[in-house]
Amino acid sequence: MKSAYADLGGRVHHVDFGGAPDGPPVVLVHGLGGSHLNWTRLAPLLTPYARVSALDLAGFGRTGAQAGPTTVTANAVLLRRYLTEVVGEPAVLVGNSMGGMVSTLAAASAPDLVKGLVLVDPSIPLAPGAKIDPRVRLRFAVNLIPGLAGWVLRRRIATLPARRRVEETLDLTCADRSRVPEEVVAAAVALDEEMTRDHPARAASYLEASRSLLRLLARPAAYWRAMESLPMPVLLVHGVHDRLVGIGQARTAAARLPHWTYVELDSGHVPQLEHPDEVAAHLLPWLKGRAPS
Repeated sequence: MKSAYADLGGRVHHVDFGGAPDGPPVVLVHGLGGSHLNWTRLAPLLTPYARVSALDLAGFGRTGAQAGPTTVTANAVLLRRYLTEVVGEPAVLVGNSMGGMVSTLAAASAPDLVKGLVLVDPSIPLAPGAKIDPRVRLRFAVNLIPGLAGWVLRRRIATLPARRRVEETLDLTCADRSRVPEEVVAAAVALDEEMTRDHPARAASYLEASRSLLRLLARPAAYWRAMESLPMPVLLVHGVHDRLVGIGQARTAAARLPHWTYVELDSGHVPQLEHPDEVAAHLLPWLKGRAPS
């Protein structure tokens, strides 16, 4: 994994996982609060076929907030610039959680840059009658309260050790946190400590992104139009134990968009960390058959 920075209206961190020289480019896009580290288990499984890279979106990882606004729409613009100025050719996007929404908006607005789209537990509008996990409801409700949200998040960063913050996040996003190897957890802890030291505005960046995501989900018509407009093949992969984006939401999207390929896995919100082999087992045949190089 080679680390680098690109000037895309600000200093953007990205990593090159390497891969087959003649393979198609695949760009991995993390979710809210994530980073390029979210892909360290899946990326090596894709490199025998593809050239794989990942970027840290504005406000996250080593990019921080200096790259510009951290909203979903601003990061979709940033992703388009990354495809144009760094990748330099149409790529397959693989987006998880908020990264799925960012990838969808980028693909809908610039379909010539995206030859295929893989959505891994993406942010999707609520299904009718869907129940929200109480912990998730509370966390996002607090994020919407001016003043209180920033105080709560800053206090959490200041008082909780980085390891505990990482473990709590994995408890929420995984069906079984023990499936994530210790070396992955340790790398996430080290990066969290680095971000706390180097990016003092990380709480504000997170809240800006979180609130923009919730606004798009609260008025989903434009987002549905973007999903329905996608001309490239789409693979939707979703964990049946996802607490943040319930499986009912994924099933609603799959029924509404039957031309998409849909797969369910025995995992939580981040199957690429819990079951990377299973994700790759579905992604690679789809990639070879539906998104030609």
